[in-house]
Amino acid sequence: MNKWFWIIGCCCVSLWSQAQKLQSPSGALSLTFSIEEGGVPTYALQYKGQAVVKPSRLGFSLTGNTRKSEFGEQTDGGEEVESSSLATGFKLVGQEESSFDETWQPVWGETKDIRNYYNELAVTLEQEETKRKMLVRFRLYDDGIGFRYEFPEQPDLTYLVIKEEETEFAMTGDHIAFWIPGDYDTQEYDYTTSRLSEIRGLMQEAITPNASQTPFSPTGVQTSLMMKTDDGLYVNIHEAALVNFACMHLNLDDENFVFKSWLTPDANGTKGNLQTPAHSPWRTIIVSDDARNILASNLTLNLNEPSKIDDTSWIKPTKYVGVWWEMITGKSEWSYTYDLPSVHIGKTDYSTVKPHGKHGATTANVKRYIDFAATHGFDAVLVEGWNIGWEDWFGNAKDYVFDFVTPYPDFDLDEIRAYAKSKDVKVMMHHETSGSVRNYERHLDQAYQFMHDNDYDAVKSGYVGNIIPRGEYHYSQWINNHYQYALEKAAKYKIMVNAHEAVRPTGLSRTWPNLIGNESARGTEYQAFGGNKPNHVTVLPFTRLVGGPMDYTPGIFEMDIKKINPNNQSHVNATLANQLALYVTMYSPLQMAADLPENYERFMDAFQFIKDVALDWDNSIYLEAEPGEYVTVARKAKGTSTWFVGSVAGEKGHTSKLDFGFLDPGKKYLATIYADAKDANYKDNPQAYTISKKTITSKSTLKLKSVPGGGYAIHIEEVER
Repeated sequence: MNKWFWIIGCCCVSLWSQAQKLQSPSGALSLTFSIEEGGVPTYALQYKGQAVVKPSRLGFSLTGNTRKSEFGEQTDGGEEVESSSLATGFKLVGQEESSFDETWQPVWGETKDIRNYYNELAVTLEQEETKRKMLVRFRLYDDGIGFRYEFPEQPDLTYLVIKEEETEFAMTGDHIAFWIPGDYDTQEYDYTTSRLSEIRGLMQEAITPNASQTPFSPTGVQTSLMMKTDDGLYVNIHEAALVNFACMHLNLDDENFVFKSWLTPDANGTKGNLQTPAHSPWRTIIVSDDARNILASNLTLNLNEPSKIDDTSWIKPTKYVGVWWEMITGKSEWSYTYDLPSVHIGKTDYSTVKPHGKHGATTANVKRYIDFAATHGFDAVLVEGWNIGWEDWFGNAKDYVFDFVTPYPDFDLDEIRAYAKSKDVKVMMHHETSGSVRNYERHLDQAYQFMHDNDYDAVKSGYVGNIIPRGEYHYSQWINNHYQYALEKAAKYKIMVNAHEAVRPTGLSRTWPNLIGNESARGTEYQAFGGNKPNHVTVLPFTRLVGGPMDYTPGIFEMDIKKINPNNQSHVNATLANQLALYVTMYSPLQMAADLPENYERFMDAFQFIKDVALDWDNSIYLEAEPGEYVTVARKAKGTSTWFVGSVAGEKGHTSKLDFGFLDPGKKYLATIYADAKDANYKDNPQAYTISKKTITSKSTLKLKSVPGGGYAIHIEEVER
């Protein structure tokens, strides 16, 4: 790692001093910080001289006492709780500028090396009346900005109860936005593309049913929010390093086009509790006049701390299959019997009930998946529904819902463990919590020890349904702390975590690289619940994936779901070639071949790409990108000369003019191209594809057409001389 660091200076200035300015290393971005009338701290952002964020307010509103209290000193006599402001009455009492440059290597990632290069401005503010101090730290990169609030330990600001965050993002116009409804409990919505002014009128239609959902405003949206201005700027608002804090949404003033931070509340309605010294997550804005730079940005990762896991040798990118899609489609079930109206863990005797015959996680069925994984070189098999309790797991606000260690009678744990080991295949654990985080924490050490003892080194956790404790939300500070607790506890047992229905990622995989995947968005499962929009996978890289990789579970080859389950009329809105491309465009070190083995066996020539595609990369180059329309990326497999290219198209389709200039000059390569056939159509001819081979060099070009909802995938291998 090479690093340099310098400090320009520190000075004290008066309230009405000149605005503070900061430029990014190349000068492309410029920040202006000032304190306006009334002591209101504000910031503004420009890109290449063009306004991106107009002057916007900073700060917090607090509620309750902010000083240390002694027992017996005061009682709650029913008086109205006082509110106070950390958004007005400030003067600037100090500033410090610095620059930082390092190159670091992620445990896994889109590139082998990541440069972390920024200029920093830290301003210390003091309220004249209360003498309370708050520091705002800005880090300005060439592709965006991160800023956070820091609260030093001080007599008059010991404990903070957050009423509201007052951070604003004042937009310069009525931008096009790619958004999902703001919601305290789910991110599993299809994206809507509209002007900011149209969000209010489209909100009701955008809020589709979910197992747990709490929308909060007719103009509230979630981060990561992607926008495009009429002047051709791409602007992305998100957050980084979300730890011990509530998840941030955005609430829009649609008359003035000003977003305001909207934190997820706790069960009591407040939006967080802090003890100084403390700090907020980073609020991030990525901006460019080239959409590809949004996808290539490492700003979110760079704003997180380095890895806290010293020995990371046990953290391995993983390609897996699993007993999952047959349950999602309704072909099989997680439960074992229909005889039980309710289950009491530790008391219910499953030996006395009749199996319903549709249980998916049987010994015989799981061994079939293990055989398939071993034959085709997959690392692991995910097994869901192996453990008791699925008969009444959902919708009952049940606390003691699972114990995470007791198998159903038809799942022979010892036999499966031995069989998987004999085939050199790992079994991936599944921990569905049904939202009962207290029960999960109650069993966590036992469950992780059980995994360790039985050679499970990865877990898919789930938080379906409303949260218990009742009244808490999926993205509140208290629940976010639970996700972090489970992740850090897993690291102690050397377990990788793939969390579903948890808070959206914010780059924490840099600090805790055992966070190998998240769902946290509308994934492939919804293709069996009515379908995703064809452009969904052309938006996700600009939104959900800005915070980290997604366990999207691609690779569906049979698009007509009623052929799997006659009672399910859903349809996968994608072509087969599109499904192959997702292994490249939807970056993740954890990739599932989600379809049934028998469906892959019908298309073994296409399945070869899934077998071949890498999981970890030396380099990634975004070749083409436009949110909602197309994404094309080339990635070089780590430690090799092999490249993979993936391209996905939205509702309009797309024609690529590929330039292979990213290949090494003077070398020959063999490209195996998996593409949409001319008559392919995601609605009624999705399995029409072509496979061709072509010798190419760095000087080669290629024109490829993707039909609506289609795409292509290319495997490029160097030809030995």
